Amino acid sequence: MNAAQPMRVLVVEDEQKVANALREGLQGEQYTVVVERTGESAFFRINTEPFDLILLDLGLPGRDGLQILRAMREKGIRTPVLVLTARDTLEDRVVGLDSGADDYLVKPFAFAELLARARALVRRGRESEVPRLGIADLRMDLIARKVTRGAQPVELTVREFELLEFLLRHQGQVVSRETLARDVWKETARTTPLDNVIDVHIARLRRKVDHEQPTRLIHTVRGVGFMIREGEP
Repeated sequence: MNAAQPMRVLVVEDEQKVANALREGLQGEQYTVVVERTGESAFFRINTEPFDLILLDLGLPGRDGLQILRAMREKGIRTPVLVLTARDTLEDRVVGLDSGADDYLVKPFAFAELLARARALVRRGRESEVPRLGIADLRMDLIARKVTRGAQPVELTVREFELLEFLLRHQGQVVSRETLARDVWKETARTTPLDNVIDVHIARLRRKVDHEQPTRLIHTVRGVGFMIREGEP
């Protein structure tokens, strides 16, 4: 690891002894470590600062680890998460992984194993940061900022590109207008909703992407929001 660009790790652990041991061990490996001891403070950090890895205890005061996981993934935050917990039943592991955890380590654990798993998760996360997105015959190049459907280029405005990128990053999931207003338009303080503006942009995007195509990709889920997928939802 390049010491000039240390990996940033968020440790979410309410037991002070464990938190201090993790901080000291990770700092000894030249990681930059931030420690939070409550679910609320951790979730604020996750939403406002970038991290390469999150070490997350499940039994937290206030918002628990599973709630944090689900909320992160719903918001599209893909930072790798290694769950650290005393809950060691198969059912607990399944629930944790289904909630969005990338790996699961039961306490007590050897620090060497934690380091190995942490490195593997960070490698996997960085390898997955590909500069292209796609579904069916639709391709998006995030570096060149070009979109094609089959062999044909799709000319998009900046906002349409951002909207399509968000849908592709959440393909197969229903995305609400409220989510698009917050995460694409970055509007969180408006007193009037952006529903009409979003609907117009979706209509324009659908014309450009699906016009005269045998397979429609952009779908409206009535009363809920929008989805990009191959075939009807």
